[in-house]
Amino acid sequence: MNIFVYPSPEAEEKFKKIVDRGLGYSEDELESVNAILSDVKKRGDAALMEYTRRFDAPTLLLENLIVSEEEFALAERSVSPEFMKAVDRAVDQIASFHKKQLRKSWIDTDREGVMLGQMVLPVDAAGVYAPGAKGGKTPLVSSVLMGGIPAKIAGVKHISLMTPPTEDGSVNPHLLVAARKVGIDTVYKAGSAWAIAALAFGTETVKKVDVIVGPGNMYVTLAKKIVSGTVGIDMIAGPSEILVIADDKANPAHAAADMISQAEHDRVASAVLLTTSRTVAEQTAAELKKQLENLPRKDIAQESLEHFGAIMVVSDIDTAIELANGIATEHLELLVENPFDHVGKVKNAGAVFLGSHTPEPIGDYIAGPNHVLPTAGTARFSSALSVDHFTKKTSLIYYSRQAFEDEAQDIMTLADIEGLHGHANAIKVRLKP
Repeated sequence: MNIFVYPSPEAEEKFKKIVDRGLGYSEDELESVNAILSDVKKRGDAALMEYTRRFDAPTLLLENLIVSEEEFALAERSVSPEFMKAVDRAVDQIASFHKKQLRKSWIDTDREGVMLGQMVLPVDAAGVYAPGAKGGKTPLVSSVLMGGIPAKIAGVKHISLMTPPTEDGSVNPHLLVAARKVGIDTVYKAGSAWAIAALAFGTETVKKVDVIVGPGNMYVTLAKKIVSGTVGIDMIAGPSEILVIADDKANPAHAAADMISQAEHDRVASAVLLTTSRTVAEQTAAELKKQLENLPRKDIAQESLEHFGAIMVVSDIDTAIELANGIATEHLELLVENPFDHVGKVKNAGAVFLGSHTPEPIGDYIAGPNHVLPTAGTARFSSALSVDHFTKKTSLIYYSRQAFEDEAQDIMTLADIEGLHGHANAIKVRLKP
C-alpha cells in the first residue's frame, strides 16, 4: 500500500474517496427490490416460496418453511462442546451489557394538580435477519446473538429469525443453537429481500413484525430502507469500516491484522491506519502483504485495501483523533500506549477499542456491546443497536380541574396564534360553569 502524509492533497483525495463510497446501488437494483416487496405483499406465501426455491432451496416445501423441533434437536447434537462453551460465554456477556440499557417508566408530580409520565413498552414482535453466506457454510451466529438478545431483554413477546436455507432446505445447526439460546420463538427458512418483505407485511405463514434488525447484502439493505416507516429498523448499514490510530509503540503486526479483519468483509469495506510513526507505517504495509498471503478471503481483502484502505502518517495523536471525528467511523481502535488519555477526545465513532489487547473482533463476538454499528459517517448522529430499538415510549398526562384552569388561557393564546381555533375551543368549552 502507498503511504500518505497528512495533510497533503493526495491524502485529502484518498480520504474523500473513502468517505464518499457509502451505500451504492443502481436504479435497476432499487426497482428489482421494490418489485420483490410488492410481489410478496400481494401474493404472500406463494411469492415467498417462489423466490426461496429459485435462489436457495429448489425443493423446499411450504410446510417446512418453519424450522421444526426435530431440526432444533438435531442441531444441538451436531455442534461441538467448544462451540457451546463459546456461545454460552457470548450470550452471558452480551446480555449483561444490554440489561444495563433498560429504561424504566416514570411519573412526575412536581406541579400541583398535574401528573406527567412516560411508559416504556416493548414492541409486540421483532424480526432478526441472519445472512446465510456461502450457502450456509459460514453462518453469522453473532448476528443472531446481537439481534435476539436485546429484543428479549426489552420484553418483546415474539421474536422471529429469518435466514436463507441451504440448497437442501436445512439451516446451519450453529444458527439454530444460537437462536434457541437467545429465546427466538420462530425460525423461518428464507433470505434476501423476500424475507424482509415477509417480516414487514406478513404472509399466511410468516407473522408480521414491528421491528426488523440485522445485516445483509445489498438486497436486504435496500429492502429494509424501503420498508422503514412501515416497520422500525435498526439502521441503513453501509460497508464495514475500521480506523486504527497508532503511536510509535504500536505493534505493526497487530495494526495490519486489525485492518484485514474488516477488509475481508467486503470489496468496498474500508480500513485506515493513522500513525505518528513512519516506521510503524512502513512495517504495517509490509505486514499487510505478508498476512494477506494465506488469507482465504485474500482477493476480497486485497481489493478492499487497494481501493478503500489507507496508511497515513500524521503529526500527532490529536490530529489523528480530529480526522477520526470527521470520518465518524464504525470501528475506532486506539493502538496507543495510554489510550485512556485520549478516549475523551473521541466524539464520533460507533465503538472505540482501547489498547493493544482489544482488537475489533472482540467486539464482534463476545465483549458485550452490540456489533451492529452506524457506518458511512452516521456515527455523527446514530448509535449501536440496543434495547431501545425494541421499545417505544408513550407519554402520560393528567390535569386536575384547578391545574387546567391555571393554564387554560396560555393554551388558548398559543392555539389562536397558530390559527387552530378548534384547539382553543376544546379548552374554552371546559371553562364554562
